[in-house]
Amino acid sequence: MTREQYILATQQNNLPRTENSQFYPVGIYGWRKRCLYFFVLLLLVTMIVNLAMTIWILKVMNFTVDGMGNLRVTKNGIRLEGVSEFLLPLYVKEIHSRKDSPLVLQSDRNVTVNARNHMGQLTGQLTVGADAVEAQCKKFEVRGSEDDSVLFSADEDEIIIGANRLRVTGTEGAVFEHSVETPHIRAEPSQDLRLESPTRSLTMEAPKGVHISAIAGDFKATCRKELLLQSTDGEIFLNADTIRLGNLPQGSFSPSTPGSTNPRQTVYELCVCPSGKLYLSPAEAGSTCQTSSNVCLWS
Repeated sequence: MTREQYILATQQNNLPRTENSQFYPVGIYGWRKRCLYFFVLLLLVTMIVNLAMTIWILKVMNFTVDGMGNLRVTKNGIRLEGVSEFLLPLYVKEIHSRKDSPLVLQSDRNVTVNARNHMGQLTGQLTVGADAVEAQCKKFEVRGSEDDSVLFSADEDEIIIGANRLRVTGTEGAVFEHSVETPHIRAEPSQDLRLESPTRSLTMEAPKGVHISAIAGDFKATCRKELLLQSTDGEIFLNADTIRLGNLPQGSFSPSTPGSTNPRQTVYELCVCPSGKLYLSPAEAGSTCQTSSNVCLWS
């Protein structure tokens, strides 16, 4: 300290002090101090409560470094254990269940699965409701689990059933509004096979023939008007031990008498050759099938 500074300091201390000098205390006193302490205490209590609530939420929600609750974040994606509920749309690429449990999708109304293209347009939709299961797509396929073969396929043009056996268990059978193409129709064991058209005609066509076989039973064809067996290029072959034509109307032969105006009626007898061919023979004097056997030789 220099001399001049020392003299100035000593002169100021020796100055007389006035009696009316006022002192202003520095700090917070009174009710302000109490309010400050109260707010500090309230802030401390709030912090302690928030910390306790945070610890409780972490404990209840089971937060870990891998996820929270039933949600686990793995390297392959997200894993959910137990029952999970989604209130908003869920966008995922693949959904897999555990190896020892099935995958269950449950909703109070219906479950809808949508497929969209890169432009966001709907290309396929599967809706599982309480009354029906609806699928809207260009082509619907059901494949087998073993060989990945097509069991059922449907599109706008056709429906394909690729199973080895199609079984219809309804009491009314199967009703087809249009034509049906199939190589084989067979009934269940000890059951009858019945092809019926209640109001229209029944037509069976095949380029190489229609084969109808009843190995352990009878074959019966019934119609209301006419039963027509027609072969344009071949023959109709009836191979059986006994061929019966029942309920045929029988006619009466009345020889013409002198002076009667009725023309003479000619009655023919239907004869069969050993080869199976049929021919007509006039039956004027008894049966002539035995005497006209020479007809079978040149016919």
